[in-house]
Amino acid sequence: QLQLVESGGGLVQAGESLRLSCAASGSIFSINAMGWYRQAPGKQRELVASISSGSSTNYSDSVKGRFTISRDSSKNTMGLQMNNLKPEDSAVYFCHAIAGVYGSSSYRVYWGQGTQVTVSS
Repeated sequence: QLQLVESGGGLVQAGESLRLSCAASGSIFSINAMGWYRQAPGKQRELVASISSGSSTNYSDSVKGRFTISRDSSKNTMGLQMNNLKPEDSAVYFCHAIAGVYGSSSYRVYWGQGTQVTVSS
């Protein structure tokens, strides 16, 4: 199996920065795409940013130019640098990966437990 653990959430004021990290562990054969999703109270989970195994990136329009996603495939880690945070960025942020593990013949989706980001105005 594969476990994803997020860290780096917290409470900040509008305009400040935070960096989220996600570490994958377990019997990892290969990690394909990784990404960050977020879910605010009463709202659906939405994609924030994604990064492919070839490091191609994709961002939601709401964070483009403010957030930067990165990954270190050698360490099975991923980061999200969030700058100029806004109150509407407040949500639980989830790490997401599409990966294959030893003993399994197919890739599947994995989720972390989430980390809270709160931005005060």
